[in-house]
Amino acid sequence: MPRTLLINPTITSRNSARFPLSLLHLSSALDLQGESRILDGNVDRDVVAATLRALDEESFDMVGLSVMGGPQLGPSIAVSQAIRERRPDLPIVWGGYFPTLYADAALAAPYVDYAVRGQGEKSLVELVTSLTGQGLPLEHIGGVSWKRDGSVVHNPSRPIAPDDPVRRLPYEKLGDPRRYLARTFLGERTVAHQAALGCRFRCTFCGVAALFGGATYLPTAQRLERELSYLKYELGADSVQFFDHNFFDREADMIPLLEVMAKLEMPWWCYARADALLNLSESTWELVRKSRLKMAYIGAESPSGKMLKEIRKGTRPDQTLAVAELCRRQGVIPELSFMVAPPENTEEETEHTFEFIRELKRINPQSEIIVYVYTPLPESSRHEKDKGKRSSMPLRDLNGAPVVFPSTPEQWAEPRWVDYACHADAPWVSDDLRRRIRDFVTVLRCRYPTVQDLRTPGWAKRGLRGMASWRYRYRRYDRPWELDLANRWVKLRMPQVSGL
Repeated sequence: MPRTLLINPTITSRNSARFPLSLLHLSSALDLQGESRILDGNVDRDVVAATLRALDEESFDMVGLSVMGGPQLGPSIAVSQAIRERRPDLPIVWGGYFPTLYADAALAAPYVDYAVRGQGEKSLVELVTSLTGQGLPLEHIGGVSWKRDGSVVHNPSRPIAPDDPVRRLPYEKLGDPRRYLARTFLGERTVAHQAALGCRFRCTFCGVAALFGGATYLPTAQRLERELSYLKYELGADSVQFFDHNFFDREADMIPLLEVMAKLEMPWWCYARADALLNLSESTWELVRKSRLKMAYIGAESPSGKMLKEIRKGTRPDQTLAVAELCRRQGVIPELSFMVAPPENTEEETEHTFEFIRELKRINPQSEIIVYVYTPLPESSRHEKDKGKRSSMPLRDLNGAPVVFPSTPEQWAEPRWVDYACHADAPWVSDDLRRRIRDFVTVLRCRYPTVQDLRTPGWAKRGLRGMASWRYRYRRYDRPWELDLANRWVKLRMPQVSGL
């Protein structure tokens, strides 16, 4: 039987570690026809040493790494290089967002043999079966990119398919699953879960759109109840952070799922769209309240209707204002994210966004605000259904030269491109604007400390709120030295960095 080692390279601190859901789904699929083992670098901090020990202890036919861009690239490179040095004959596969968006860059590395694009459960099973001489020829496996005679071959993409296994995910492969439960503002033992798959919208900046191409699938109510019941009654979870890409997709489909969640009474957090929440009926909102939704992360993106059309968001600025008021009435905290500093009208759009955020705070002071730099995907990274359909705004650096994206994992791991992948910086952002954004965010988060911060004492939050109030009131954001000094002693939580 084929044996696969699955690795989640380090991307966050041990305290912020959540279930590596993608690897759990892959492991469940692989175990139907073989065996698999999971190593999680967020828990096994020396993931290179843990990987080499696993290779010494057991025999594997393939190693698969789940790789995102940004801070996970460095550890992914280190693990892959160590595997190649110890076992040059062992096939190494990269899957996840990075190889889906940048398959050519991934395969430019001598330590990556195959890239799985998009949903990986079926592709990875077929790949390991093929590599052990028992399955389809390599060129017939959908969603796989590989090397032949020095050139990269991209097999046709695999359509997204619903994944509804009869058995639950193999949490026991993570050792003690309870160590992944965390104290958050939702509860003492918050668990990460993903119920639905994909998103039917096609925002041009979004990796989810590139990964799933507008497809989405919701679970059956029976499966959701089975999974959540295990998490609650067996592991002791008391709240849920859903990583679904668009939880409230279609109201009729959501009602059976909300009924399950109302029965289990676990406070929860999810991603949502402004238009979807605004379109819910009052009877469905009653179910939402019974299910104990506490916070919804809503991609507001921009106060500019033109910009929202450019990125194919499908929502309007007035809907963002309306959903902030709706959430206030319904007792749900809206966590609204914005993208500032677009390549065109960079300073004007940024200042416009600042004013729009102030308006949201007037409507609903509890609104949580996340500010990112706009970092669109290159045209080559879009889903094949979307490539060439609409020209996007040109990307040029401060000198007016076209932005050239990296072509290898090592280049993508450079600090400036890690910042790009994390929506923290872009080649067209000047030093002055970078400082302006940072100063605004500093004043905003001190004036309105996040409800998600359970560590900072109340007296410290009140002190920072008072210190920042005059700056916020009079729009004196520039160089808030006193807030920077105070933040050296009182480090407020930043959800855009640390997550929930």
